[in-house]
Amino acid sequence: MKILALDSSGLVASVAVVEDDNLLGEYTINYKKTHSQTLLPMLDEVVRMIELDLDSVDAIAVSAGPGSFTGLRIGSATAKGLGLALNKPIVSVPTVDALAYNLWGSPELVCPLMDARRQQAYTGLYTFSQGEMRTELAECAVGIDEITEKINGFGRKCVFLGDGVPVFADYLKENLTVPYAFAPAHCNKQRAASVAALGEVLYAGGRFETAADHKPEYLRLSQAERERREKERDFRI
Repeated sequence: MKILALDSSGLVASVAVVEDDNLLGEYTINYKKTHSQTLLPMLDEVVRMIELDLDSVDAIAVSAGPGSFTGLRIGSATAKGLGLALNKPIVSVPTVDALAYNLWGSPELVCPLMDARRQQAYTGLYTFSQGEMRTELAECAVGIDEITEKINGFGRKCVFLGDGVPVFADYLKENLTVPYAFAPAHCNKQRAASVAALGEVLYAGGRFETAADHKPEYLRLSQAERERREKERDFRI
């Protein structure tokens, strides 16, 4: 099984190809460029370097959200275009799940944190047991106070990762009552390799869709949509 994966859900842009639990290639950038500038050139480079015939790919996995609204649209549009052109299915991989998969096999509670603004985080809670990732709290958009309270309730050490860590680190240090750690640089941000590896599991389990049916999962309204609804509510009042 060969999976091409894309992730542009946050600050990082990443492309990877995994075949039968073997990472053939990965290109990850976390720098001051927009994903519209980087994602396709990165894909072209990976294809060239590993001499990939795109027709040989079984499915295209994409980090489908939550995350940056613009980033998710770029990633999903790229995956959708490839899927339609190649007649390949799309595996929509939850962004928070894929982040947690970076720490596969961790004996600790794993908490991905993505900054969702307004003191909120896209997050979830995960454990690993008997070779599987288990969801203790499904991905959600909640206040940092709420997820901290839930983690304290577990009463066990927690490892944090994601772009929300530097945003919320001080709050966590002051309010956590359980032992904790922050994941190191090589595994603390989005990686397409994790999207591909988890996508491989989901694809084998029949969790895929046609390119025409694929759409990102935002979890909440964009700021523009929220402001529009507020204006409409004020107008009605």
